[in-house]
Amino acid sequence: MEAHRAHHPDADLEPLRRAYVLAESSHRGQMRKSGEPYITHPLAVTLILAELGAETTTLTASLLHDTVEDTEVTLEQVGEQFGEEVRYLVDGVTKLEKVDYGAAAEPETFRKMLVATGNDVRVMSIKLADRLHNMRTLGVMRPEKQARIAKVTRDVLIPLAERLGVQALKTELEDLVFAILHPEEYEHTRELIAENAARSGDPLAEVADEMRGVLREADIPAEVLIRPRHFVSVHRVARKRGQLRGTDFGRLLVLVQEDADCYAVLGELHTCMTPVVSEFKDFIAVPKFNLYQSLHTAVARPDGQVVEVLIRTHQMHKVAEAGVVALGNPYAPAPLSAPAPETPAAGTPTSGTPTSGATAPGVATPGTTPSGTTPSGAATVDDGVSGPDAARTSVDGERADPTRPGWLSRLLDWQQAAPDPDTFWSTLREDLAQDREITVFRPDGGALGLPEGASCVDAAYAQYGEDAHACIGARVNGRLATLSTVLRDGDTVQLLMGQDPASEPSREWLDHAHTPAARIAIQRWLATHPGGGTDTGTGTDTGTGTGTSGGPCTSGGPGTGAGAGQGGGPGAVVGTGRSGGPGRAEPGGTRTARDGTAAGPHAARAGHGAVADHATGRSAPASATWADGDTGTDAPAGASAAGTGTLTGGSSARPTEAPHARPADGAPRARPADGAVRPHPRRADVLADRPGAAVRLAGCCTPVPPDEITGFVVRGGVVTVHRAQCAAVAHMTSRGRPETGVRWGDTTECRVTLVAESFGRPHLLADLTEAIALEGAEIVSATVEPPSQQRVRHTYTLQLPDAAHLPALMRAMRDVPGVYDVSRAQPQAPDS
Repeated sequence: MEAHRAHHPDADLEPLRRAYVLAESSHRGQMRKSGEPYITHPLAVTLILAELGAETTTLTASLLHDTVEDTEVTLEQVGEQFGEEVRYLVDGVTKLEKVDYGAAAEPETFRKMLVATGNDVRVMSIKLADRLHNMRTLGVMRPEKQARIAKVTRDVLIPLAERLGVQALKTELEDLVFAILHPEEYEHTRELIAENAARSGDPLAEVADEMRGVLREADIPAEVLIRPRHFVSVHRVARKRGQLRGTDFGRLLVLVQEDADCYAVLGELHTCMTPVVSEFKDFIAVPKFNLYQSLHTAVARPDGQVVEVLIRTHQMHKVAEAGVVALGNPYAPAPLSAPAPETPAAGTPTSGTPTSGATAPGVATPGTTPSGTTPSGAATVDDGVSGPDAARTSVDGERADPTRPGWLSRLLDWQQAAPDPDTFWSTLREDLAQDREITVFRPDGGALGLPEGASCVDAAYAQYGEDAHACIGARVNGRLATLSTVLRDGDTVQLLMGQDPASEPSREWLDHAHTPAARIAIQRWLATHPGGGTDTGTGTDTGTGTGTSGGPCTSGGPGTGAGAGQGGGPGAVVGTGRSGGPGRAEPGGTRTARDGTAAGPHAARAGHGAVADHATGRSAPASATWADGDTGTDAPAGASAAGTGTLTGGSSARPTEAPHARPADGAPRARPADGAVRPHPRRADVLADRPGAAVRLAGCCTPVPPDEITGFVVRGGVVTVHRAQCAAVAHMTSRGRPETGVRWGDTTECRVTLVAESFGRPHLLADLTEAIALEGAEIVSATVEPPSQQRVRHTYTLQLPDAAHLPALMRAMRDVPGVYDVSRAQPQAPDS
């Protein structure tokens, strides 16, 4: 009672008296293994919480927390006598019976407890205090049982205490677990602490006195305390630094009244003492995800010893020690006189959470969410706020509102996808082992909380859930990045999503997925799609092993491309030769080409449309190339392009003619009705200062008007025209080759080579070629390289009716989903 009154002097103690009477009478005659009356346990648990500042409802429930589990008292009785809030808290910490759940009782009890915590964080506060007292009295148990309980405490409850910010419970639990699991190291650490205490002259006390003088002279009211490290902390410092010095056994804590005083203290210490700048951290401006706020710094003594300093207000200190327990009843109505907060405050009732006098949600069965609660997604943005303010509102709102911390929302989300108790138990331990959290921001200002070490894969599933299967890449801080990129605190990540609803995740993503939500979603998809999952490294799961031209396509006749697919067995992929006929898969085929319109104007040409389209998907074993035959002769029927994926066609089956494509003005392109060879289009007219000489545009740099150009006479007296910036120009000039003056004539038609960089996805090639045709350009040749890290490089040589249309063409290509860059081909310097 006294401990409770110290924090809540006006508290009504009557519920506590009634709860004690019920607990004492129901536990009467029961004894603990230590030989003490059982009532001493709920009393000790209640005292732990009272010293941390817990409010009356929590203390009432803690007195009754074992009555339903170990006595004849029922939940209905608790609800009738103490209200629904207390009933809900008692139910939340009540264990499931082994007779009903067998070996799954422990994991399912924790699942039930976590789901209940999603509605009311006080459930976990009671459980942590309960475990602390049990750990204090664990010495009466068998050694093997001590070790089992200590491991569960280490793997599950200590991380939960850290996440809820209850450092006072966390540090003591760590020391108790340390003593049981590592008795020799614990004893060695105890001896180190005893030896340091016996030394004369405490360097921490000396620095503390100096600090008090500095702050007194600056007229800053502050309290400077020495904060000894606990056993586990000393052990960690010893492993990190080796030989310990006097200042390694503790830290200095400076307590002030206002936030602004924290920064004033920091300025004085850094001015009057020697700061260690690398140790400075501002957790006031950017609080930790568990409510923790402080300024961290360090100062150096003349003898080289470094003293760590924590600066915080008295309220921050209370929250740092007790976490969510220090916030009192997070569901109590806010005072009527208080102004309405802009963001949900700790004292504001939250929908789906029990409030005084309201009916608490029913207890959820294992694997489900309690009635009335909908776990929020991991990627949330405060409604109505955009830009940087939205990020701050979202992040700060998560930290200020303990009713549903972001990490707990994510945990509740993924546990629903893990119905198997063993999967849940192992995944829970893995999740809680990631004890540090980072915040990354979306371009729209929203924020995502992720564990340290998370990758873009984790960010995708945190933001989009299972829709992240369609993710094809990311930009991190404005730069393109692979999905395997590890994110850092404060990064801005833009996730690039594919347009194909049939997109599938890669098995390789599992190597880069750190969050349970991502791993479970990927594994579940792979389990329901045996043999599925693209493999971007080896090129499996494609149907593009070899490509064979099927001869010239005639009006209405489909061209056939046969491929030996690595991913699904041999099969023929069939596309349409003309518009209007849908592609189809022959029996045994593993892929089906899209219809003529969707596949693009050039894609279904002697089979190359289907083959090349899938070569630009998430994997392909070889590059796919086709070219306009300069000789105008037909390719022999059945000509093989095995291995390289290269397909060529004569002019009677040219992929660039696109009989059903439309130029920019929408008029259909003319095609000779008799199938005669069409003359090559005129290229850009160039005049040379060499009368009578033939002029040829260089293929290495493909100059187009109005590029600055120069010429060189080559074998046979032909003048080859290069862009002035071409590497070949510098090479030939350095060898003494004379330049020949050249200039553009009046003809605007030109040929140009473009390079498109994209993320791999199905049907990308078809969409690109369609975009090219709609701009009135004809494809002379194209090469698609094998995907590398989910990226694909396309090289197109195109014939344009007017060089002025080149910028519009490049913009149209960039607008194709998945394409992130289009540029003119950069000529390479020739070998010396």
